[in-house]
Amino acid sequence: MIESTGDGRTWVLSGPTSGYAIGLTDADELLHLHWGPRIAVEDAEALAAQAPPPYRPFESPLDGHEEYPVEGGPRFVRPALSLRTPGVRGTEWSFAAAETDGDELRLRFTDALHALGLTLHYRMRDDADVVERWVTVAHEGPGAELEILRADAAVWTLPRRDSWRLGQLHGRWAAESRLVRAELTYGEKIIGSRRGHTGHQHLPWVALDADGESTEERGEVYGCALGWSGSWRIAVQHLPDGQVQITGGAGHDDSGLLRLAPGDSYTSPVFAGLWSAGGFGGASQAWHAWQLARVIPDAAAERPVLYNSWEATGFDISEERQRALARRAAAMGVELFVVDDAWFGARTSDRAGLGDWTPNPERFPRGLAPLADEVHALGMDFGIWVEPEMVNPDSDLYRAHPDWVQHHPGRTRTEYRNQLVLNLARPDVREHLWRQLDQLLGSAPIDYVKWDFNRCFTDPGWPGEEYPQRLWVEHVHALYGLLDRLRAAHPGVVFESCSGGGGRIDLGILSRTDQVWTSDNTDPLDRLAIQHGFSQLHPARVMAAWVTDSPQTQLNGRRSSLRFRFVSAMAGVLGIGGDLTRWSEEELTEARGWVELYRRIRPLVQHGELHRLRAPGGGLSAVQFLRGEETVVLAWLQAQHYGEPPPPLRLRGLDPAAAYECLESGAVHRGAVLAHQGLHTGLTGDLDAAVIRLRRRSS
Repeated sequence: MIESTGDGRTWVLSGPTSGYAIGLTDADELLHLHWGPRIAVEDAEALAAQAPPPYRPFESPLDGHEEYPVEGGPRFVRPALSLRTPGVRGTEWSFAAAETDGDELRLRFTDALHALGLTLHYRMRDDADVVERWVTVAHEGPGAELEILRADAAVWTLPRRDSWRLGQLHGRWAAESRLVRAELTYGEKIIGSRRGHTGHQHLPWVALDADGESTEERGEVYGCALGWSGSWRIAVQHLPDGQVQITGGAGHDDSGLLRLAPGDSYTSPVFAGLWSAGGFGGASQAWHAWQLARVIPDAAAERPVLYNSWEATGFDISEERQRALARRAAAMGVELFVVDDAWFGARTSDRAGLGDWTPNPERFPRGLAPLADEVHALGMDFGIWVEPEMVNPDSDLYRAHPDWVQHHPGRTRTEYRNQLVLNLARPDVREHLWRQLDQLLGSAPIDYVKWDFNRCFTDPGWPGEEYPQRLWVEHVHALYGLLDRLRAAHPGVVFESCSGGGGRIDLGILSRTDQVWTSDNTDPLDRLAIQHGFSQLHPARVMAAWVTDSPQTQLNGRRSSLRFRFVSAMAGVLGIGGDLTRWSEEELTEARGWVELYRRIRPLVQHGELHRLRAPGGGLSAVQFLRGEETVVLAWLQAQHYGEPPPPLRLRGLDPAAAYECLESGAVHRGAVLAHQGLHTGLTGDLDAAVIRLRRRSS
């Protein structure tokens, strides 16, 4: 809901529990007024009427209060917008108009000197407490070209508090999404990626709570998440007067994003913000519900149990071996069979073949259709792996078009994993990829595509292009456009985003793919911490998690039971990636039981309300999913000490007056007892796990 005052210069956006208010001064300065619990328009008017901060030398009264600070004028905070025209840098904006279109508010400003237009977009839906913000910069010329050095999507202003604690998700390859919280000290904290993709090192999300007092269940939490799949930056500023502002957008520095000719415009990605009074858990639940309702395509559909052949075969694949794996996977109850790398071109190792997206004639002499048909006959969907943005120098594509990759003239073309990055900003490259992928998806009954991105930008050059910096932004726009076009042409195909694991996870890619590969690390114990961090922002419905072989040979050699591996992976979209030809009949039978159990609890896991009961650590950790009359608890015991049993788990979201029956044991528990005294898991020893299902009994 959007409301405004009678003079049309103060606005209030309202969601189910929260409100957001902004207002214009007489000098057309747009000030932030409120972000927190719902308020009335009259409250916003009262806030707008308050006296400005007293004058202090060497400070600006706008700093920490302006809604979208720009470069130029009496401002000393980090500018969200920096523009350059011949002889002039910076802008002076005048308010032009306010427009309301359903749940979107648009505030238009102009800079008459250069005929520039700035539109601040706000959207807050009636069913969500998420405020979506983005900006559009337009060259409304005539005049010289305009260079956008920086155009952040939004600046978020927090209320004054004694102190703030900052939460973020940091990591590296095979160790993504690890949650850390620390006091926000004075100055500026910057996270981001300068790699051309979202990156393993940080997810574009921050959460802040006042005075470090919020818990999983209670307390005010402010969260901000950026929807962009390229290089990005989020800066959290704790100003000298105690104000806190968060600015974020595309691009890793201020060296230039784009040039705009008269008539051109640039629209930033969305930078979404959320306020919750329900602690970290309440904030996560609100984020999850919003993404399932508004971001993720076809979110109501359940994601199938997947088998991926990569860890079983590596590059040594054959049609017959894939058929053998498919038969075993089908007998286990798997619903989607995926052929990973090495089905195409001269792909016998990672040194060749990328870019040649046709089946290898020796490995698949009749193409992929016969294998896909057999997989379908076994009752499973069929999927493949691709990495369209990359090319090996040893490929037909590169030999024909060596100029199609990002490179600087006269410089070495840096290879990572023996591959180079295609310049998707080039229209001819985009059109070539569209034709190849469209033909591929039409050549066989393919239901699923795993879209990988296995290296960073290192040589972002574009010989012959007057403004090569634009490839940083236009590569991402081209990626989005290609995915949109493929989804429209092949509406039944499901897409999963991968980037060496969790290197491309953000709201932008999630608006165009159905799930993401969370991490290349499939160790079930490590995954608990990775999944705990991931769940701070994103729902289990998009979090792919696999059961692989034990011992875990890729990283640590850890041995774990099939039970522990399955229960760890069942907290997301279950997949299996081990070499099934090496599994014993006993293991295959046990695995089939776990798959059957997952399929029964899948509606709760993928579409239920998540409660993090205990965070991963040295002992007991657990999550609970609640939907309708049912709830399921997934619990893991890392290690038991001194023979002492793990503590009971206090469940959440239950009716205290109702009775709940355990579907495994038949025991009946009162809701109030489960909430206050807790549920005993019965876990013992090291690396033990359990799935406990409860259903409300009818009175």
